Formats: sequence, structure tokens, C-alpha cells
Amino acid sequence: MSRIADIMSTDVRTIQPQESLRRAAQCMQQLDVGALPVCDGERLLGMLTDRDIAMRAVADGLDPDQACVSDIMSPDVRTCRADEDAEEAKRLMGDLQVRRLPVVDQDRRLVGIVSLGDLAVREGGHIDEAVREISQPSNSH
Repeated sequence: MSRIADIMSTDVRTIQPQESLRRAAQCMQQLDVGALPVCDGERLLGMLTDRDIAMRAVADGLDPDQACVSDIMSPDVRTCRADEDAEEAKRLMGDLQVRRLPVVDQDRRLVGIVSLGDLAVREGGHIDEAVREISQPSNSH
């Protein structure tokens, strides 16, 4: 299998932590994505998903024009490096039950993102085990 650098997407849109949840949702809608890396400049601070907006904001009654991305983002985000093996990223996605991993450099600057879709398209499939692991109900609920 190849390195992360060979399959990651480098044209990644981000959002700043002080942006409103409405703006974040609009960005996701325009880009047709379900997650945005949260960055202060190029430095990765966390991730925001459409699920975060639904479960942490809407369900709790937060005002989408007043609440900020930083209020509900996931700050403890696992990342990978561009020089790592894509097989390791696939294993990590399965272990963490996530569909995408931000790719950062040694200074935690965002340089790309790798998704299960990237692995499937560019690696010719063979991601069924990772999909099964990601799709398993979490025992932490």
C-alpha cells in the first residue's frame, strides 16, 4: 500500500473556531461535506462534523447564530502524517470509528485529509474491514 501523501486530498477547506455554527453548516452544505477541520491559520485545533452540529448544538438548543464552532468542535482529533503508510491510516480509522483523518506536519499544521473514499478509490478497494470496524456500534454509549 502507498503512503498517505500519495492518496490524501490537499485542497481542504477549513473553518475558524470563532465562526458561527450557521456559517459552518452553510460551508458544509456548499462544499457537500460532512466535516470541516477547525484551524487557527494553518494549525489544526479540532474537527467539526455535521453530527456535532446536530447532536451537540441543535439537540441542546444552541442558537446557530450565537454559538461558535469552538463551542461544539471535537478538540482531541487523531491525525496522521503524510509519510505514514496508508494501511496504518486504514487501521486507525477502523479503531477510532472515523471516516477521515486530518494529515498534519510536525508543527500540527494541516497539510491534507485522508478519507475512506480516498483509500477506496486510489487503493483499489480492500477497505471492507475498516468499514465494518467503523460501522460497529460503539460500546461507549
